[in-house]
Amino acid sequence: MPEEIDVVVVGAGQAGLATSHELGLRGVEHVVLEASKPGSSWLGRWDSFTLVGPNHTVRLPGAPYTGEDPGGFMSRTEVADHLRAYAGRLGRVRTGVPVHALRPLAGGGGYELRTDGETIRSRVVVVATGAYQRPLRPAAVAGLAPDVACVDVLGYRNPAGLPDGAVLVVGSGQSACQIAEELVVSGRDVVMACGRAPWFPRRVGGRDLFEWLMDSSFYEQTPDQLASPAARHGANVQASGARGGHDLHYRTLAALGVRLMGHLLEIDGRTARFAPDLPEVIAAGDAGFRFVRDTVVDVARDRGLPVPEIPEPGPLDTAAPTELDLRGFGAVVVATGFRSRYAEWVDVPGLVDAQGFPVHVDGESVVAPDLHFVGVHFLRRRRSSLLFGVGDDATATATRISARLSLST
Repeated sequence: MPEEIDVVVVGAGQAGLATSHELGLRGVEHVVLEASKPGSSWLGRWDSFTLVGPNHTVRLPGAPYTGEDPGGFMSRTEVADHLRAYAGRLGRVRTGVPVHALRPLAGGGGYELRTDGETIRSRVVVVATGAYQRPLRPAAVAGLAPDVACVDVLGYRNPAGLPDGAVLVVGSGQSACQIAEELVVSGRDVVMACGRAPWFPRRVGGRDLFEWLMDSSFYEQTPDQLASPAARHGANVQASGARGGHDLHYRTLAALGVRLMGHLLEIDGRTARFAPDLPEVIAAGDAGFRFVRDTVVDVARDRGLPVPEIPEPGPLDTAAPTELDLRGFGAVVVATGFRSRYAEWVDVPGLVDAQGFPVHVDGESVVAPDLHFVGVHFLRRRRSSLLFGVGDDATATATRISARLSLST
């Protein structure tokens, strides 16, 4: 017979664990199902991966950072260890239980979850499977010669793990920049197909970039305030937490020897073609810099802090070829963001929009009552999936679930 559980949370990353903590505070009986181990998705990142936000921005409910290096940047293993310790205190996580399918029960009211060896029925389900579910592999790389390795951001581990030769990095966000920097510092010849990502110095006025932005309304931005629904996929501000945190953007990469190109149009065998838009790409990034600069200045003035000096960016050579011979290249590394997998295992028509995001009101599906989402990019605000923001969404969801269950008893 199927096991009956009032509330099931799917996923034991930061979103699922924060939701479990908040449900527990409200006396809601529940279980968290985790395919592997708590926090295991962080271990899927490359070897040298660190948080981009300082350690003090880890502010999960019941599990804030309390270590001795609040201004440092935890490694992937340290983040995973933090979440495993959190899960151990909560005591409600079943590990090694992947959920392969979720569908509404016939006749309405509740859901059926299919795992490896059993079926579970639940009145309420919270999907907390993370913001980074499936690496996006753009169609432009589909024509790459089969004897050139094509590695996505979850497949990359370190420079030594790639075949010998030059590397083409496709992407412009934090991951793409960090991987390109690591490769060029290791001695690789690196070419980067660039996108329109914003950038800013790591620290200005004696404060970290994140501290300035968290004091502003930047992370409070809601989806309806964006230019378009697709903007939810926009790249984060280019920066790095490696080696104590440092500036990382197109100018620092160019100074290291990375060859910058416009965005990738196609790869035909061993020929890569790029748009002649590198000047526009750099200009777009500089516009992002000026937006963040104005935000920092506003914060300083509002809080009575000294306004930091933030000079305009220096010139950058934007001359770039539109075609590249990939003979001699060992690999193409694709770091162009992620997309959701909800529609692959949740059997609910109309569950997601054209961008793959759940169609919801305050985290609850509009087409499937009592099906909730936590840990989604821009679920409620820009910070919804972040280690300092997911707790608020978890609290809101747990409060709604508790109230709903109380009314039904």
